[in-house]
Order: sequence, then structure tokens, then C-alpha cells
Amino acid sequence: MYLTKEEEQILNGESGETLRQAIEILVALGDIYGADRLIPIKSSQIAGVSYKTMGDAGLEWISDLQGKVKVPSILNPAGMDLQDWKRLRISPEFAEKQKLIVQAYEKLGIRCECTCTPYNLEGFNVGYGDHLAWSESSAVSYANSVLGARTNREGGPSALSAALLGKTANYGFHLDENRMPEISFDVGYSLKGSDYGALGYVAGKLAGSKVPIFHLRCTPDADELKALGAAMAASGAVALYHVKGVTPEICRMDFEEPTEKITIEKSQLDEVYEGLRKACKEPELITIGCPHCSAAELEKAAELLRGKTVLKEFWIFTSRKLAKLHPEYIKTIEKSGAKVVCDTCMVVSPATNSYSCVMVNSGKALAYVPGMCGAEAVYGSMETCVEEAIGETTKKVAKKAGGSN
Repeated sequence: MYLTKEEEQILNGESGETLRQAIEILVALGDIYGADRLIPIKSSQIAGVSYKTMGDAGLEWISDLQGKVKVPSILNPAGMDLQDWKRLRISPEFAEKQKLIVQAYEKLGIRCECTCTPYNLEGFNVGYGDHLAWSESSAVSYANSVLGARTNREGGPSALSAALLGKTANYGFHLDENRMPEISFDVGYSLKGSDYGALGYVAGKLAGSKVPIFHLRCTPDADELKALGAAMAASGAVALYHVKGVTPEICRMDFEEPTEKITIEKSQLDEVYEGLRKACKEPELITIGCPHCSAAELEKAAELLRGKTVLKEFWIFTSRKLAKLHPEYIKTIEKSGAKVVCDTCMVVSPATNSYSCVMVNSGKALAYVPGMCGAEAVYGSMETCVEEAIGETTKKVAKKAGGSN
């Protein structure tokens, strides 16, 4: 891989040990994947923030680093709400370690607004063709697919290295030839809301790491595209997808339809809703906001909960920025007894580990909760999640059972 004179000096340690380690990581990745050079990036988003996943070894590593990032950089969700960690009963010991991790990143000049939806924040606007170094799977998918930017699915260390250098290795999804569709999914029925998360959950398992193109009979909005990509990134390893006639790159791309074509039947989506529910007992915890809720999703949750009282633990996750921008939604949601939580999510917070069955409206959470939280997970729309939280589901089941006698 070609390095400029300045880059060679950094690799030789002339700019300090932290930058030497950073460029060493990027050069190693470039050599593995056949990159020709390093290229400038517009921003970085760094995963590996929760103490739940980093542990003491990660804390020690990040604490030893010196320097300042060269481009706008932001963190993925941490393991707790950084301002109100007690509300989900996080232990003081965990909280102290988590604060140290965030402080270590902040020392490097990284914005500590811990979110998986950085594209909703000022300073992280993304244009078509922009090169990025983002690492959270759903953010990578959204940037590549919905915004038409270019980023690989970076690991935490490589995203941080790119932030410190302002560059990343030129391989993978930074190159035109790797962005072509490789597998085609035909969906011959209408979809709405959480159906896109269910579709992504099914399609991700079928696509693996291939680039899919979807032929849909409806036009998804931004939140539905977010849900589709997040689920595929979790159930598979999809970092880029196209929707014919919808996503920006496929509308400009000269491409051939993939030879591998799969029709996804409605029964496969029904199985995501119903099959897993049959295998799981009654949910003890209901969560939405994986990825973090948008303003539109907060508004919808507020309307569904207006005048209602929740009977179960109900957590709604969003970025702190959006929570501050929309206090009216937060007030309505929390008046019901539900909790709006920032900086974290049900997947990376140890709080979820206290429950044995969790209801989610996210294909991403459905894929991750069992392995990362040790809980069973069931899937439903936001409306179904609210019904479960306020006890309407139990009433319907009881009424149905009574009517059958």
C-alpha cells in the first residue's frame, strides 16, 4: 500500500506512539484487503463504548492513548444513560467504569453523544459519495444505503484509528466495484412499519455479507429503511443494500440484475412475529429504539401512550439531542410510566440482563438480545409493544379464552 512521506513518518513513530499504533492498524487492514492507499474521511463513529463489552482491558487500552481526532467523531451507545444511570438500576461499580471509558474518549476530542444514529446530529451530516469510517452496524448500513456515503463496517479500534488520522484505507465499500448488487430479493406484498424489520431479519440470514437489491411493491420511508438495514446487519452481515427506485445509488448505477434471486414470502415474515412468540413466555420488559428513535418515532410513541398507563417496564431509547429537542414527546411518554433513556440501548446495557423475556419492535434487537443479554426476545410492531406494556394484550387473550368456553 502506498504511503505518503508524512504517513511513513507517522508509521516510523515520529508523531508519537498513539498515531503510530493508529496507522499501523490501518496499514495492516489495507494490506489484508488490498488497499492501494489511505483516503481522507469526513467523520468517524466509534463502537466499543459500553463497559459491558469493553471490560477492564478495553478501558486500560483507551486510557493509554494520547492525541486529538482530526475529523468530527462520535461514540456508539454506552452501557447506561450517562446522566441518569440509576433509573435502570445500574450498579455504582459499573457506572464508575463506564464514566472512565467515556472520559478517555472525550480526552481524545471525541463527542460523547452516545448514539447509533449519528446522521441525525448536527456536524454529522452525510452527503452522497462521502467517505466515512463508521463502525456501528446499523449506522454503517444507513450511511451506505440510504445516504449513498461510503464506509466499511469498521471495528472500534480501526474507526478510532481513522478518526485520529483523518483517513482510512481505500478498500471494500469505498470502491465502486464492491457496491454492485449481488443477490436479489423480490417482495410481492405491501409492507408497513415493523414489517421492514421483519423483512431485514429474514433477508439478512439469506444474504450473509452479500449486497442485496430489493424489489418492493411499496415505498419505505427513512425510518423503515433504517429498520430494514439494521436488521440485516444483525441477522447477517449486510453493510450495504439497495432498494430499486428508492435508494440513491441504485438510481444512478449502471448494473446488471444478480443471477441469485430469492422471493421472500409473507409467511416468512409472519413467522418472525408469531413463531418466536409461541416459543417465548410472556414478556417482562418492552423496549423500542434500536436503532435510536427518530423524532417521528418519538412522536408516534407519544401519541400511542397519550392518556395511557404502562403496567410493565417499558424503555424507549433515543439520542439525548433529540430528547432535548422534543420535550413535549418525552413528557407525554413518561407521564404514562414509560422511561425515555438516552446514551444506551437494550442490547449494550447490563440492565436488560435482569429479564428473561423482552419484547422488541426491532429486527436488530431481536437478533442480538438472546446472545448479548441472555434473554428470549419476541417481535411486534410499536403498536403491539404499547399494547403489551399497558396490558391490552393480556385483556385480549383473556377475552378470547373466555369467549371460547
